[in-house]
Amino acid sequence: MKLRLALLAATALIFTAPAIAADAPAHVTAAVSNPDRSAEETGRDANRKPADMVEFAGIKPGDKVVDLVPGKDAYFTHIFANVVGKSGHVYSFMPTELDAMLAKRKPPVTLPPDGTVDPKWPNVTFVHHALTALDLPEKVDVVWTSQNYHDFHDKFMGPVDMAKYNKSVFDALKPGGTYIVLDHAAPGAGPEVTETLHRINPDVVKKEVEAAGFKFVSEDDSLTNPADDHTKNVFDPSIRGKTDQFVYKFTKP
Repeated sequence: MKLRLALLAATALIFTAPAIAADAPAHVTAAVSNPDRSAEETGRDANRKPADMVEFAGIKPGDKVVDLVPGKDAYFTHIFANVVGKSGHVYSFMPTELDAMLAKRKPPVTLPPDGTVDPKWPNVTFVHHALTALDLPEKVDVVWTSQNYHDFHDKFMGPVDMAKYNKSVFDALKPGGTYIVLDHAAPGAGPEVTETLHRINPDVVKKEVEAAGFKFVSEDDSLTNPADDHTKNVFDPSIRGKTDQFVYKFTKP
């Protein structure tokens, strides 16, 4: 019992730790602390650990970054925009594979036209293309996707041809560029969990990405949660926002 309580206490500490470490680089601290970020965004920092994620991804001032499927409030898009600054650029990429689902929402979600520049974040451009054709105005330094990779395997997304998708990411990057995949973990699980639990086996991700020519570099453990037994849907109230997540870094040789 004492061991279990200690484990739970340690897990709680993981998800309530400060969002910015004291030794974080100045450009990371400034980006995460920027007052232009909404209260809803900053309220999720303790769980999402954005400073750790930016450091691990190696995003720096002047970089060109793709935030692939930005999600609610464009959480990482805004952080990346603050990091790369005026000399950099962020492409907020919404795939056309999501159009049908967004149209069914009540009210339907209307996306801005492809190429629209965010009036509040002038170094952010909205991109709207198929995942298998990441058509961008330039080669980029980093492609980032957070809690989305598992969805690409699901029926509502097509499913996506993963070989073509990962090759399109490879082609979008500069030589030496970085590809980050962050997702809900289901170690050892079969392919069905992407539909049922909204998770994915990390080994599947590594195999698919490496098949496109990428080299696996390292893994960040900032978002691991040993209290997650990997059997619950990620939207289950008991685990939502606190799932065990893996963060993989790949590079284009």
